[in-house]
Amino acid sequence: MADDELATIDSAAPAPTGTAHTARIAGPGTSAAGAAAPGAAAASGSRAAAVAPSGADVSPWPRRLMIAGLVLAAVNLRPAITSLGALLEEVRDGLGMSGTVAGLLTSVPALCFALFGLTAPWLARRWGPATVVCAGLAAITAGLVIRPFAGGTAVFLAASALALAGIAVSNVLIPVIIKRWFPDRVGAMTGLYSMALALGTSAAAAVTVPMTDAMGGDWRTGLGVWALLAAVAVLPWLAVAGGRTNRQARRESRAGTPEDAPAIRITRSPIAWSIAVFFGLQATAAYITMGWMPQIFRDAGVSASTAGVLLAITMAMGVPLSFVLPRIAARLRHQGVLAVVLGVFGLTGYAGLWLAPAGGAWVWALLLGVSNCAFPLALTMIGMRARSGAGVVKLSAFAQSTGYLLSIPGPLLVGALYQHTGGWDLPIALMAGLMLPQIAAGVLAGRNRVLEDELRRPVRDEL
Repeated sequence: MADDELATIDSAAPAPTGTAHTARIAGPGTSAAGAAAPGAAAASGSRAAAVAPSGADVSPWPRRLMIAGLVLAAVNLRPAITSLGALLEEVRDGLGMSGTVAGLLTSVPALCFALFGLTAPWLARRWGPATVVCAGLAAITAGLVIRPFAGGTAVFLAASALALAGIAVSNVLIPVIIKRWFPDRVGAMTGLYSMALALGTSAAAAVTVPMTDAMGGDWRTGLGVWALLAAVAVLPWLAVAGGRTNRQARRESRAGTPEDAPAIRITRSPIAWSIAVFFGLQATAAYITMGWMPQIFRDAGVSASTAGVLLAITMAMGVPLSFVLPRIAARLRHQGVLAVVLGVFGLTGYAGLWLAPAGGAWVWALLLGVSNCAFPLALTMIGMRARSGAGVVKLSAFAQSTGYLLSIPGPLLVGALYQHTGGWDLPIALMAGLMLPQIAAGVLAGRNRVLEDELRRPVRDEL
């Protein structure tokens, strides 16, 4: 897998402590880790030259088209999930779903992200990253079109999985595209992408219920209307996929050959496991929040539209904090303190949901929104816990794939507990209980150590 295939580390995560600014001004093909470790960068110089991003040669209009495509794609990467959370009660009643199956719906995103995301590098080498993202957006559109016409739970789940497969490959490849098309503006474009992603997430949560009511109150219409926005997003990517930069990316990926470097036994690394557990538990909290928080508020007497707005507020907190947290983390020798602070926000929010879910609903939504910003912290620690580019790639792939798999049982357990108890006391207790190992894993992951020293052998850059 090419180093730039997980270019999230270059844009969302700073280099090891004290080198954040160096990483952000490093030239094309230079990773955050490379900026911090000249020796590793020199060792991979020929490889960097071979796969250096070519975005600097792209004329202004194709770049503007790509900017529009990135924004539209980002806006469409979460409504398939958060719009469902806002209408989950209506969907359950309409399809006759049990609480356990509804919990499965909230776990499907994590499973799809873990499984389909692994195919993205191979697909990009075969077809080019822009072509795969275009196909991913088409899959999102198709899934959202099919889902409202589902006559039963099985078809609904299959259509949801199709949309989520498109989201999964796009999640992996859009940071790669930013690295290639905008090598001189990685930070700015990643910020634009992150903001659009958060806005799409919160907007879908906020407007789905009132929009559904305005169109007659049928949940099928309320979910299906998001297919129109996804279809619009496909259009600029059709042009980008046929462009010169995408063809060049495909040729360079096919021309590359792996080096005969020994495999990294990353499963023996305590750093890798601590980050994977932290990533998995924060993903668990995020999917439980997106899938079940509106229902918690509705069962407490909050209206459906207000519950959707509360979820939107929770999701929108990620817009400013995703810019702030990585910068703070880069200035700390131990990022565990941030994991503790975010965990305390989460525990306070869960305590509020337990004691007075309706009375302090707006406060609890804000607190849980801050707590859910553990995601950019996890990405930041991935970039800081490895010295070489290949080390970051290995760590990121292991932490995210393992983490998403670990996040699957949580929403299922919440749904099962809700069905069998008829209330939210035990589910909320489970949510709060999971926050404790998340804090512990974050403290371990935040220690000032690097993967290569722990494994005690060099990690070579490889495709």
